[in-house]
Amino acid sequence: MFERFGVTFEPDDIIFCEYEPGKDFYILQEGRVKVTKIVSDMEKTLDVFHPGDIFGEMAIIEDQPRSATAIAIDKVKLLKLNKENFSMLLQGTPQLAFNILKIFSNRIYDAKRRLLILTLPDIESKVCDAFLMLAENQHISPKSTNPVTFDTKVDEIAHWCGEKVVKVKEVLGTFSDTGKIQIYEDRIVVKNLYEMFRIVRNRRKAQTKEQ
Repeated sequence: MFERFGVTFEPDDIIFCEYEPGKDFYILQEGRVKVTKIVSDMEKTLDVFHPGDIFGEMAIIEDQPRSATAIAIDKVKLLKLNKENFSMLLQGTPQLAFNILKIFSNRIYDAKRRLLILTLPDIESKVCDAFLMLAENQHISPKSTNPVTFDTKVDEIAHWCGEKVVKVKEVLGTFSDTGKIQIYEDRIVVKNLYEMFRIVRNRRKAQTKEQ
């Protein structure tokens, strides 16, 4: 397939830019690709893709400009697909098509959910919303008052918040000092998720009033 649909990019090459028209999506074969977005005049990294990942898929789902910028971190090899050759792929390999469509569905939800975190006005509320997102993924109610364990690390929370690790560490340190969370090397325990839910809800209400 690479001979037919393959493209190669060097490190720091821009694969596509935010706001430009999108007609293709990509399946990453080798290397890493980061996806960034401008939020409040600052570039935020939304995700980092690895071999096997699919990105840019909204181009074949809805006719809208790119919502983010994709940049090669390493030398990358991609399969570049559009509506036409994707239709051929659907007909020839239905199981692969089913798996891709399932990924599309999950990716759309994840992208919109992560963007909600980035729209919050301060780091504290972003950190709280990152835990709420993890709770949603585990089908845990945001109004839970029982301790909840998340298999995540500080740098992953910082990644979802689009903030520097050192700043997120400060917020988590304050949460730890006040008994809101317990931080371990490979996990974080939130004592009262509902308290974080209220913080995020109040920030969003304040944002709505300001608008």
